[in-house]
Amino acid sequence: MRQTNAGRWSLPEAGATRGALAKSFTVATALWPALAWAHVGQGRAEGFLAGLSHPVSGLDHVLAMVAVGLWGAQLGAPAIWLLPVTFPMVMAFGGMLGLAGVPLPGVEAAIALSGVLLGLAVLAEFRPPLPVAAAIVGFFAVFHGHAHGVELPAGASGLTYSIGFVVATGLLHAGGIGIGLIHRWTWGRLLLRGAGACVAVAGGYFLWRAFA
Repeated sequence: MRQTNAGRWSLPEAGATRGALAKSFTVATALWPALAWAHVGQGRAEGFLAGLSHPVSGLDHVLAMVAVGLWGAQLGAPAIWLLPVTFPMVMAFGGMLGLAGVPLPGVEAAIALSGVLLGLAVLAEFRPPLPVAAAIVGFFAVFHGHAHGVELPAGASGLTYSIGFVVATGLLHAGGIGIGLIHRWTWGRLLLRGAGACVAVAGGYFLWRAFA
C-alpha cells in the first residue's frame, strides 16, 4: 500500500477497500430480514435459526451491535477484536438470566440508551482506557442478551437458540468492523463520525419510544 505525493492512495489499496466494503455490505444484507425495531419473534423462537434471525429482527439491536464494531475499528488493536468478543460473551450471560426468569428492569430503555451512547462514542471518537470501553460494551450486552432470553418460550432449545443469536451478533460486529476500516482515511473518519451521529439519533428515538 503506497501513497502518492498528492496524498492519494494507489489503486491496489483502493481496490482492497472496495472489496472489504462489498463483503461488509453482503453480510449486512444477508442478515437483514426486517427493519422493525420491536422484538417481533416473541413466542415463536425455536432453535438455532430463530436465534440466528432474532438479533436482526430489531433495528435497535442491529444499530448497537454494528456500532460496537465501528467503535472497535476506530480504537484499533486490541479493541478491534476485544470489544466484539466481549459483547457476545456477556450477552450470552444476559440471555441465561432471561431464560432463568431473572428480572432485569429497564431492558428496552437500556437497549435504546446503548445506541445513543455507542453512537456518541463513534461520533466523538471517544478513546477511553481499554477496560473502560470493554465495561461499557459489556454493561449494555447484558440487557441485549436478557431481551433475547426472555423471548424464548418454554420447550424451545435454549442452547441452540443462544448459539444462534451469539453467532448473528458476531456477524453484525464483523460488518461494523469491515465498514470501520475506512477510518484509516480522512474522508472515512468523517463518514464514520456521521454514522455515529445517525446511530445516536436513532437510539434517541427508540429511547423516546421506550418511555412513550
